[in-house]
Amino acid sequence: MSAAIKRKGRLSARLDEFKAKSGADKRRAVVDLLFNNAMYIIIVIAIIYIAIQVPAFLSTSSIVNIISLTAAKLPIALGIGGAIVLTGTDISAGRCVGLTACISAALLQMTNYANKIFPDLEVMPLWIVLLIVIAVGAAVGLVNGFFVAKFKLHPFIVTLSTQLIVYGLILMFLMIGSNNGQTLSGLDSSYTDFVKGTLFRIDGVAVPKYVLYAVILTALMWLVWNKTKFGKNMFAVGSNEEAANVSGVNVFWTIVIVFVIAGAMYGITGFIEGARIASCSANTGLNYESDAIAACVIGGVSFVGGTGKISGIVIGVFLLQIIFVGLNFLSVDQNLLYVIKGMIILVACAIDMRKYLARK
Repeated sequence: MSAAIKRKGRLSARLDEFKAKSGADKRRAVVDLLFNNAMYIIIVIAIIYIAIQVPAFLSTSSIVNIISLTAAKLPIALGIGGAIVLTGTDISAGRCVGLTACISAALLQMTNYANKIFPDLEVMPLWIVLLIVIAVGAAVGLVNGFFVAKFKLHPFIVTLSTQLIVYGLILMFLMIGSNNGQTLSGLDSSYTDFVKGTLFRIDGVAVPKYVLYAVILTALMWLVWNKTKFGKNMFAVGSNEEAANVSGVNVFWTIVIVFVIAGAMYGITGFIEGARIASCSANTGLNYESDAIAACVIGGVSFVGGTGKISGIVIGVFLLQIIFVGLNFLSVDQNLLYVIKGMIILVACAIDMRKYLARK
């Protein structure tokens, strides 16, 4: 009788222990869920707060503006996303956008514009200018990729170097002829209409054509990442470079091509940006890479490598633009935006590393 009572007591104790562990596991799962999605939760709370404070934030014109800004910043983020998948980054991206924007503007100024940088140059065909700036961006990416892959230099160091080089090229380019560093404007209507022309209207609010171009680029990059052998190789190199090499992946060319594609995307971004802002200077593209990096990390592209989705990048860019537009509605000091961007990157990277450590 006493033995049965003891067995029953032990069984009851084990049951209580299991329940305690089960409760602890549930609490840990809830905590992990909250931490891993903290950035999304904070952004959603911020959006709700802004919408309550300024109802115009949810107006049609505001939503179209957010979509347009997302489309403008998406190509550069798609390019940087590949570099992050390789456990790297690319801080030359913003200056590359600035250089290609200035080149686009210079080659597509109106023929009769008084301050034309190339007075004797006719307005060039759009497709030729687009190919030129894609080639320029790809050339910068080739340099980045070659030095990263060949000499095993960290992408931060390589792209820091090319960032300075490209900025110097922008300054020299703007000094050509009698331009004397002035802002490039007076763009031909064929250029601005091609980029900013009306695609369609929503409640009378025009959606620009470059939204369509962003959709096309996103679809192409999705195919490259998910449906090609190169995409598989990219993720393999990002996950474990040595294992990928042993498996027969050409690590050198995979890294080079990732940076070349990124550079081409910067060139397209510059082409769009030149017409979108309609005036290009040495500051065009400044800090664009910080927004793109923040968007990628928010969207789940991990700095530990081998992890990321195109859909995540799109969501990251979209959420980031919602926040920036919302802060403008709240009349937040523009200087404070830099502080907020820095905090977003820091928190997003911390969350990303926590996820990585939890998986290990």
